[in-house]
Amino acid sequence: MHEIHTPSSLLHLQHWISVHGYLGIFSLLLLGIVGMPVPDETLLLFCGYLISRGTLHAVPLLISSFLGSASGISLSYVLGRLLGMQVILRFGRYIGIHTGQLEKVHNWFRGIGHWTLVVGYFVPGLRHLTAIIAGISNLEAPSFMAYAYLGALLWVSVFLSLGYMLGEKWVVVSKL
Repeated sequence: MHEIHTPSSLLHLQHWISVHGYLGIFSLLLLGIVGMPVPDETLLLFCGYLISRGTLHAVPLLISSFLGSASGISLSYVLGRLLGMQVILRFGRYIGIHTGQLEKVHNWFRGIGHWTLVVGYFVPGLRHLTAIIAGISNLEAPSFMAYAYLGALLWVSVFLSLGYMLGEKWVVVSKL
């Protein structure tokens, strides 16, 4: 069996996965999507590599990764829906946000903005905000789920596949 060559910064991920398995991956992705400092793409690339080595199995990994991502973005949506408008109304004036701008954002989000829930997964930082904005904009839950969960499935699938295809070279790519 080959030794897994990882930079020391990734040893924590390796340890977390070896101790907590699929539930640990679910938890890390949930926290990462909400906005905690978790290296989401690196985690998924590494997990894809672990599939190629036979350490993890593709179907349970895809399921736990998708559910972690979907749960994280759902939590962000709920926080945006419950607290977002109150925070903006209270503190928005300090950063130059006024009701006219909010109405433009709401209209845009109801039009084509919901697509940012799909594309946003592929842009670090943006994926953390899209669900909060969707919640603040009162995007209907079924519409939110359709676009956000499609984005989660595509994002997880792409990065797991890349990690699998890259094999041992995933470490080099994750540094780019």
